[in-house]
Amino acid sequence: MNQATFSFPSVDGTEIHVYKWTPDTEVKGIVQIAHGMAEHAGRYSHFAEALTGEGYAVYANDHRGHGRTAGQQENLLYFADENGWELVLEDMHQLSQLIKREHPGLPLFLLGHSMGSFLARSYIQQYGGELSGVLLSGTGGTPGILGYIGTALARMEIRNKGRKGKSALLTNLTFGNYNKAFQPARTEYDWLSRDSNEVDKYIHDPYCGGMATAGFYADMLTGIQHLDKPERLGKIPEDLPIFLFSGDKDPVGNNSRGVLQTYRNFRKAGVKDVSCKLYPGGRHEMLNEINKAEVYRDVIDWLNKHI
Repeated sequence: MNQATFSFPSVDGTEIHVYKWTPDTEVKGIVQIAHGMAEHAGRYSHFAEALTGEGYAVYANDHRGHGRTAGQQENLLYFADENGWELVLEDMHQLSQLIKREHPGLPLFLLGHSMGSFLARSYIQQYGGELSGVLLSGTGGTPGILGYIGTALARMEIRNKGRKGKSALLTNLTFGNYNKAFQPARTEYDWLSRDSNEVDKYIHDPYCGGMATAGFYADMLTGIQHLDKPERLGKIPEDLPIFLFSGDKDPVGNNSRGVLQTYRNFRKAGVKDVSCKLYPGGRHEMLNEINKAEVYRDVIDWLNKHI
């Protein structure tokens, strides 16, 4: 496997940092990764190694407010002064276009994890026709009234603290209950994975965890609450293959209920090729779980089937 990094200027001049992993053999397809909240794209190197071993090139950018795109710690978990969700989507689309220029004619798949899965769901409502398939890891269901309450609270926090003010209130409301099902817990991040080594790596990574800004929550919650509206779901190409995978103990997916709700929404919208796999006992990061070899194999088999 060959690894490189580069950056490109986004529409507003922000430099977007990208990781690129390529196989030693001929490339047969590309996987673009959209990482989750409070992490970064560099965490996907081990997964990229498995994909490149099967002939796939892998690209993953650090989203705004994350990893090397954020740069300094004070910039973490803040998208932009306005239209943050839309700008992150545009960054993803610019990367897709760059990939297509580098690999003309090859199939491009988008894999989104957690927040990245919600971004991917927004993405396919705008650009789904440009993809050969989408994979959603650790996604969740419709937030419903709680989403509107969260958005209202985020706006209140912005009035009180400004967009860049850190929001302990929203952090607690969003993540406060995630660890309760795993008591007695060794750490506050046991909900991520049963693999204690992976949890420890997350905790000791300076670009992982932390408290998000009020502006970040406002942007993200506003983006998520529109995802499952029928008029938005109707924009997804009916022939776009979709694969959802999750641990059945993932609190983000409400112990699989939110994942299955999303699966049913895609089917109801007329998407023809939708599949879903729930891993017994799995938590939030199935790509970093104790059975990740099984998960990698399932993902690769799905890609090979749809190439």
